[in-house]
Amino acid sequence: MNETISFEDFTKVDFRVGTIIEVNDFPEARHPAYQLTIDFGDLGLKKTSAQITTLYSKEDLLNKQIVAIVNFPKKQIAKFMSECLVLGAVDGKDVILLNPETKVKNGTSIS
Repeated sequence: MNETISFEDFTKVDFRVGTIIEVNDFPEARHPAYQLTIDFGDLGLKKTSAQITTLYSKEDLLNKQIVAIVNFPKKQIAKFMSECLVLGAVDGKDVILLNPETKVKNGTSIS
């Protein structure tokens, strides 16, 4: 377990549901990854990269709802600017995406 944080620290993290609307290969990444464009409703579109190529095809990901953190600072990855962090459970080298059980409105907050 990592360092314990306060509830106030936790409330600063903005978790939202979004729908993946575009998936592209990311050959410049150090490890196999996709570039994703995600629709967060009123928050707009955000781009990110994700090392999820072992369990998900591009077709599997298109129109899939996911959970992401949307208020981290942007991060340069190769020649690509990541604007959010998609969440997943890590099982060895595989990442299993977190997603709502039922379809919800894009931009819905997670609490």
